[in-house]
Amino acid sequence: MKFRSACCWFGLLLVVSPALFAQSRFDGTWEMKMDTIQLWGPPEEYLLQNGMYHCLTCAPHVDVAMDGKDQPVTGHPNFDTIAIRVVHANSVEFIQKRAGKPNFTCTETASSDGKTMVEEFSEMPTSERVTGHATFTRVASGPPGSHALSGSWQMRTIRNVSSTGPLSAYQVIENGMRISGGGPPHEAKFDGKDYAVGALGHTVSLKLVDENTIERTDKQDGKVVGITRMVVSQDGKSMRVESSDKLRGGGMSYTAEKRP
Repeated sequence: MKFRSACCWFGLLLVVSPALFAQSRFDGTWEMKMDTIQLWGPPEEYLLQNGMYHCLTCAPHVDVAMDGKDQPVTGHPNFDTIAIRVVHANSVEFIQKRAGKPNFTCTETASSDGKTMVEEFSEMPTSERVTGHATFTRVASGPPGSHALSGSWQMRTIRNVSSTGPLSAYQVIENGMRISGGGPPHEAKFDGKDYAVGALGHTVSLKLVDENTIERTDKQDGKVVGITRMVVSQDGKSMRVESSDKLRGGGMSYTAEKRP
């Protein structure tokens, strides 16, 4: 899986207009608290058979050889190649890269009875590596003769193993912000227009709802893929983030804490 990151802003308080005040409340670096994550939505469905991996619920689908080599994929904002290697009958390794640099790796292992699966993952969205594990329960089995990971799986929990969760840092620009963490650094204004994120057809638009709330819309090749709403607490120390997946349905919510 891949996390969406929370957002924050920087503002100057010389002449305090409502917009500047709103931006300043988001200023800083925010850490996702992975033990607060709540998930909802349809299960994930995979087919691993005849040397090929098919992610049937990915949007768009991923269909690549499981030969351990970097295979090109298109339409995904966070990676442009994926390498998949069968470790053994119950386990598979995945390495995602963007512009030749790994940004997410994981190993998924099904239990001996096939009823559960554990994903051990490592993300490199910022200068601090984030490691953790997620648990899944089986919803449906794959076809006879397919790898043990084939079938449908529902994620149940996700926790970080490293001392830190994913980080996001933002700096205010004129009527907008500069974003780093969770993907390629980019800039966007609070004007509802689409701004490019990297060079893979991914864009983002921002709306300043009020002094505590920002709404972010992500698009891939012009199509809305996700909407994220971020609300800062009154004391400015935490932020509630809720993201909806417009391609597959479902979504995720979590709390981020502001670093000193």
